[in-house]
Parts: sequence; C-alpha cells; structure tokens
Amino acid sequence: MKKVISYTALAILAIIFIMPFIIMVFGSLKEVKQAQIDPLFWLPNNPSIQNYITIFTNGIFIRWIWNSIVITVIPVITQMLFAALLGYIFAKKQFWGKEAIFWIFMAVIMIPQQLFIIPKYIMFADFGWINTYWALIVPELWAIMGVFLVRQFLQGIPKDLEEAAYIDGANDWQIFFKIILPLSFPVIATVGTFAFISNWNDLFQPLIYLTNEKMFPVTVGLASMLGKEGNFGVEMAGATISFIPTFLIFIFFQRYFTEGITMSGIK
Repeated sequence: MKKVISYTALAILAIIFIMPFIIMVFGSLKEVKQAQIDPLFWLPNNPSIQNYITIFTNGIFIRWIWNSIVITVIPVITQMLFAALLGYIFAKKQFWGKEAIFWIFMAVIMIPQQLFIIPKYIMFADFGWINTYWALIVPELWAIMGVFLVRQFLQGIPKDLEEAAYIDGANDWQIFFKIILPLSFPVIATVGTFAFISNWNDLFQPLIYLTNEKMFPVTVGLASMLGKEGNFGVEMAGATISFIPTFLIFIFFQRYFTEGITMSGIK
C-alpha cells in the first residue's frame, strides 16, 4: 500500500512538472484560431508545422540562435578548463593563503548578482561593450561554483597517484592532463552542463546589455517576438526549438552529471 501511494504521488507530481512542456509542444502545433479557443493542454485538431516554418523563414530567429550559441559555447569551454585547473590547485597544491583566498571566492556567491548590474553596465559602457558579445562572454569565462565542485571532487582522489607519477618523472602539467583530467571528467561534465543551461537560458543579463535586435539571444528574441506578434503558436514553436539543445545536453551528460554531483559532496 505504501508503494502504491508513493508511486501515485510521484506520478501526479510528474504530470504537474511535465504539463508546461506538453502545453509548449501542443501549442506549437496549433493554428492561431485554435490556440485562442481551445484550452492550452488540448491536442490540436489539425496538427501543423506552419509555426515552425514561420520561425525558420524569419531570418532574425536564425541570428538569435547563433547569438545564443556564441555566448553559451565559449563560456562553457572556458569554465570547464578554469574549473579543472583552479580546482586542482585548490585541492592538491599548497601555497600561502590558499584557504582564505578560496573562501573569499565562495563568499562572492552569497552576494546577489543583481547588485553588480549597474556598476557592470557603467564599466561595460566605458569599454564600448554594450550591444556586443563581450558584455555577456567575459564575465562568464569562469565560475566560482565550478571551481568549488571540482575542488570537492579532487579532494577524494588519493594523493598516492600524484606521488607515484612524480616518482616516474612526471611534472605538474603531465599529471594534470594525463591523470587529473581523465579522473575528473564526471565533475567537469557537470560544470559544463550547469554552464550551458545557465548561459543558454539567461534572460536577465542580455536584456540589460543588449538593445539591438540583431544581437539578441533566443531568450530575449522570443520575449520581444511575443510582444510584437502576439502569436501563441509561433512563440511556443520558438520555445520548443530553444528547449531542444538544453534537453539534449542534459540527456547526453546525465550519467556524468549524477556521478559528478554525488562525488563532489553536494547533498
């Protein structure tokens, strides 16, 4: 009886959580008139891909996708690299003030990022970065949380491996690339997954730093499209296309993601 109750509760919660995705997909297949009449979760009477055709024949949407790729992929690569390197240094190396520096970094996470928006906007305006990729890429080149995850993960790797490598004549870089990186792939994949989803779905910062429609990422572009056209079906088609990359990334790295979170000590 307990199992029946548990599975029933889980099934209800699963339906609640998946309902927005069902509405999104069904809405993308509906014509404008049907979307205005039918409840959101009803199946379309005559499913049509016209909304997707409309999206892809709109040249500006392709540009939005490209903008999202640029401001997402570059930070993902650099965050994974810096997280691995700095995490290794903080986990395995000894230097003066190591703990103080690390916890100062961690304290920065406690400050709401919205408080930095005005100073950053003024600084980026002085740099000439408004309406450019730089304003969105440079601040995201590394992430403190990624360093923390890698550090926690590497602290669980025995020091004997490094000592054996040193005895065999390996230097620090050889140890890092040939031992540490392969062993820490699960947590690095976790950092990359977090970074991709965060940057791809970011609406707040692009909305602040970008005013030129051609520079919009897909999140800001879809919001502006809804305000202009008011076409629910087209909006849902764009949202579905935007959702696919994050879904595929999570599915592909799911096994490493779970392992990286577990072995990093995050409960």
